[in-house]
Amino acid sequence: MMGPRQEAQSALFYEFCLEDHVPADHLLRSIDRFVDLSDVRRHLASSYSSTGRPSVDPELMIRMLLVGYCMGIRSERRLCEEVHLNLAYRWFCRLDLVDPVPDHSTFSKNRHGRFRDSDLLRHVFETVVARCITEGLVSGQRLAVDASLIAADTNRQNSSSQSEWELDKINPEDAPRAVREYLETLDEAAFGAATPVQPKFTSHSDPASQWTAARKGPAYFAYSANYMIDTDHAVILDVEATRSVRQAELGAMQTMLDRTNDTFDIHPERMIADTAYGTGPLLEWLVQERGIAPHIPVVDKSGRTDGTFERADFAYDDENDLYVCPGGKELKQSRRIFTTPRTPKADKYGILRYRARKTDCDGCQLKSRCCPKEPQRKVTRSIYEPSRDVARKIAQTVDYAISCKLRKKVEMLFAHLKRILGLGRLRLRGPCGVRDEFHLAATAQNLRKLAKLIPIQSLAHQVG
Repeated sequence: MMGPRQEAQSALFYEFCLEDHVPADHLLRSIDRFVDLSDVRRHLASSYSSTGRPSVDPELMIRMLLVGYCMGIRSERRLCEEVHLNLAYRWFCRLDLVDPVPDHSTFSKNRHGRFRDSDLLRHVFETVVARCITEGLVSGQRLAVDASLIAADTNRQNSSSQSEWELDKINPEDAPRAVREYLETLDEAAFGAATPVQPKFTSHSDPASQWTAARKGPAYFAYSANYMIDTDHAVILDVEATRSVRQAELGAMQTMLDRTNDTFDIHPERMIADTAYGTGPLLEWLVQERGIAPHIPVVDKSGRTDGTFERADFAYDDENDLYVCPGGKELKQSRRIFTTPRTPKADKYGILRYRARKTDCDGCQLKSRCCPKEPQRKVTRSIYEPSRDVARKIAQTVDYAISCKLRKKVEMLFAHLKRILGLGRLRLRGPCGVRDEFHLAATAQNLRKLAKLIPIQSLAHQVG
């Protein structure tokens, strides 16, 4: 028997509970247990006036932003539409069926004002990291760091070449917000002062972004997302936004490590990174100043391809500060004898030079394999060589082989960031906008990690 036609009829009263319509295994239900925004109002108290019309609840806006980044909703306009229609999103945002959803423009007004002035998004990120530590997901013994390029919201056609870019002619009063932020960060190592080299092209809409061609592909404007994670469960301990310049990324690692120590009192025993971080000054900083074992490949350009002896073929005598060549002759920095002993100085790049006697090289049978085109052999040594040697010795251990595998956890987080969360291209412009996006994305990834590693069933079992 065919049933009757169903026609919608309005009722005077409804008995409806959002809690009953959110599945028990829904991602937001698992995440909601770890979202603590109880101190958001206190954090923003100084940013609101005691008079005037009541504002939109800041906790509601943060919850909506978390929904967007956890579920891969990149547009705030679309986010408002989804929260309006989706029951699970309404439940997570503490909205009833009849409660209005804020307009998308509210997010921009608060982001450019009180959210950034109070560094609220950074505070929310650190609150989630603290929860990860409380849940036992962080040991703080082995940390890994890496950076990944994220395309900026720019058009390659709307840019100027290095010769055409005239910084002095920019009027900050008439410039867009992203340009003003660029001018304000020129003295910061993360965006302007990391290197004096000017980029080949500069974007008009977002000049702080870096023109780069990674992996020999087509060039584009981008920022670098720098992650520092604990390798136990790949929890993101800190995140930093920089230009896509190696010097800025190296400085970001130091900034994140110091900030993690100050905020969470984490003192790792080892730092894991790829070859880009194996520079002499950074290894010196880790070994001598921080006492951290660098599980990092050393940047070494002393190798030769012409078949002649490399620097590694020369034995260094630490006690006498000299090198011994394969022929048994000594290479010294200076052979002059002064009344007052003098300590040889390195050049501006931190390089010391050791030279053999010309008479020793002239009669040597190995000259054709050592310095066939030079009258005598020279060997350079960095002032950071002791710390580089520490990294080389670590590279021969079993722990280093394990660290090479653990390092991939950072790369997996970047893949998750771009493919699952949809952050392959930035939506906001300027250094502040990039920081906001990276903080929210890292917060979402940590929340998803908590939801995955601590399921609801295990909590129910502990309570019972």
